Amino acid sequence: MSPKLRPALLALAALAILPGFWRVACALPGFGSPVSPYGQAVNALLPEMRRVSNMVSAINFDVRGFDTIGEEFMLLAAVAGTVLLLRGGRGEDRADAGGRIGGRAIVPRADAVVLICRICGPFTFIFGVYVALHAMATPGGGFQGGVVIASSLLLIYLGEGYGRWRQLVREPVLDAVEGAGALLFVAAGLLPVFLGLRFLTNVLPFGTAKDMLSGGLMIVENAGVTLAVAGGFGTVLLEFMEETRATTSEVADPDDGRTGDRA
Repeated sequence: MSPKLRPALLALAALAILPGFWRVACALPGFGSPVSPYGQAVNALLPEMRRVSNMVSAINFDVRGFDTIGEEFMLLAAVAGTVLLLRGGRGEDRADAGGRIGGRAIVPRADAVVLICRICGPFTFIFGVYVALHAMATPGGGFQGGVVIASSLLLIYLGEGYGRWRQLVREPVLDAVEGAGALLFVAAGLLPVFLGLRFLTNVLPFGTAKDMLSGGLMIVENAGVTLAVAGGFGTVLLEFMEETRATTSEVADPDDGRTGDRA
């Protein structure tokens, strides 16, 4: 397809979906309208029944927990598809040095960048863990915390360079973390089945309201989501960074710590 034809095709597609978009936008409730009966029921029942104060987590891991499992496997499938497409183009080979563009000068990495990334990387990881652990008491949860944890890996790349980043971030570890998270979520649902109960029925103490360890089985499900999301996004990040590695036809950058690798 020619470059000139692509904008025209995009404009036609936008015109085709514009009527539906306009109709949905006009059907939205006005600002300040009363919340739905579903939301009112959730706010009235779940704090007492499940001892949690974050209703989003209560819905994700209890009211519609089975749907959340489907979403996690959609993420798993998306990550697998990304890995398949990217790795299919470059193969399975690995290199410890980032690629370089011929004729472009290598800009040394500033000391301030290295220092800031070394300080912020661990704190970002800890903050992601914090967000995930407090999913039942405050806004946040396993998905948000997992994304923040995966983001800390990017700071390692920015601060240390491609080579050292590649030595620290290992693909088998990320794959294992993602798979373990999905397996933990499914195991949390199957455990009640083995006990003669319905799928995802709570079998653990609910704890105390507004406590970090409240929610019963939802804590295990949230942990599974944290691992799956952190491993999945970390794997996608790694695969995209692998696209910048040196190949046999490129000049490798021997200094992987203090010089700018190709991004």
